[in-house]
Amino acid sequence: MALQVAGGAGCCGCLPLLGQRRTAAFRPPRAVASEGAAVEDGSKVMLGGSGVAVTKLGIGAWSWGDTTYWNDFEWDDRKLKDAKGAFEASLDSGITFFDTAEVYGAGVSGAINSESLLGRFIKERKEKEGVEVAIATKFAALPWRFGRGSVISALKGSLSRLGVSSVESYQLHWPGIWGNEGYLDGLADAYEQGLVKSVGVSNYSEKRLRDAHERLKKRGVPLASNQVNYSLIYRNPEENGVKAACDELGITLIAYSPIAQGALTGKYTPANPPTGLFARATWCRSRGQRTQSRPGSLPVR
Repeated sequence: MALQVAGGAGCCGCLPLLGQRRTAAFRPPRAVASEGAAVEDGSKVMLGGSGVAVTKLGIGAWSWGDTTYWNDFEWDDRKLKDAKGAFEASLDSGITFFDTAEVYGAGVSGAINSESLLGRFIKERKEKEGVEVAIATKFAALPWRFGRGSVISALKGSLSRLGVSSVESYQLHWPGIWGNEGYLDGLADAYEQGLVKSVGVSNYSEKRLRDAHERLKKRGVPLASNQVNYSLIYRNPEENGVKAACDELGITLIAYSPIAQGALTGKYTPANPPTGLFARATWCRSRGQRTQSRPGSLPVR
């Protein structure tokens, strides 16, 4: 089991990568790489069968620039400084994998796109010293996007905001209402064109995961990962067949919100609950309280 970090309450959080071997229980945030998946020094793990190695821990940039779910619905210089501090502290600790998405911090008044912030932080760090950073970002399967060309177009926008020519991982953020076969073809096109080094999906059920794996396999493209909500509070991947399918097919399971957006850290108490729409909902759910959300549901991130 390999661990990776992304998304969370505040400016960063952790998300685990689970390899191909079953474990008795998932205990974030520590993990051991599955057999054959670790690189020689043990500091990194491979994303599925892609050959792309990333650090066992990664940092999620869901909250960076966001004014919809995080940051008390506003973004200011202090929060920018906090995000930059999280980025610098991660690199200083040897964590070089960062997960973002085109929809993080996008399209809302006062928001700053997370990809743009991450790109800026990387550029500023590289100006001071050489640093290798692995980036994962995601395609938003919006209803008005059709066909494989929409994936390439969106990816080029992400690459421009990030200031890079390619990314280590490009994922379908969630299944589309329609057009999913075209989206998968677009992922394969991006891989073949060298715009991405590995491809993955997110929030995919067992059936969708198997279908995606089979379609990409026909193109000779490995499906490297499936990023899903997974924590000690929310353990559905163990029960709905997703983790078992990942184990069987050699797909890395990336768990987002493994510390339940902060609810498992001990930082929150009844007297000090988290702020923000989904952070508060997660805290209530972790305490067995009723929320406005559908029981058992958590936000797509």
